This record gives sequence, C-alpha cells and structure tokens, in this order.
Amino acid sequence: MTTETPTTTVATDRPGTIRNRVLWTLQIVLGLFFVIASGGPKLVMPNALADNAPENLTIPFALLVFIGLVEVAGGIGLMVPRLSALAAAGLTVLTVLAAGTQAFIADKPAMAIFPLVLAAIFAWIAYERRATVTDLRDSFAR
Repeated sequence: MTTETPTTTVATDRPGTIRNRVLWTLQIVLGLFFVIASGGPKLVMPNALADNAPENLTIPFALLVFIGLVEVAGGIGLMVPRLSALAAAGLTVLTVLAAGTQAFIADKPAMAIFPLVLAAIFAWIAYERRATVTDLRDSFAR
C-alpha cells in the first residue's frame, strides 16, 4: 500500500520569487532613472549641462554625449530580460568610474558615495542575473 502526502504550494516552496520581484523592481526603477533622469538630459540638452559643470571639472562635449548614450543604453538594457546582467555589469563599471571622477578629479569625495552605492546594487543585479549571460551566448551560438 502506498501513502500519498498532500502537496501544498505556498510562497516558501518557490525559492527566489521574492528575490526575483525585488530585482525586477530595482531594475525597472534604476533603468527608468538612467534613461529619464541621468542619461536623457545629457543627450537632449548637453550644452546646458556642460555650461553648468563646476569650474574645476570641464567635460568635453563628446564625452558628455557618450556618457549619456551609455547611461541610456544601460537603463534600457536593465529592463530587457536577456540583457539585464550585461547592462548591470556595464553600469557597475560606469558608476565606479563616476565615483572616481567625483572623488579624485572633481575633488568632492562625499559625492562619490551615491555612485558607489549604485555600483554595489548593479554588481548584485549582475551576479543574480548571471544565467542570462550564458543564455544569450547560447542563443548566438545556434
């Protein structure tokens, strides 16, 4: 005689569901931030941003536009499931470089804290979404 055990589905039976929701919430919020508030203004009105830069930090116009393009591409990539890990890794590098710029070139180390916090969040997203990198590689290998 066999005995059956009843199976119930509760939230704890599905590992990673809450983590997945937290990651997607962060990815969407940060993606929109980088598209709308950070990279968008660098592309729409780069002259106004270059004119308002501090006196000790002069950014070449082409570099400002390039940073804006990278931020918009990273923000969009965060919201695309297959590209989320690569976008997060790229934004990790970008925000670490931004923190270094704030700390050493602009001589305002207190302003480097926000980019470093973002870098830690992006590194965590890249780590958690690392399976998408192999999925993307496999889809190109076919």
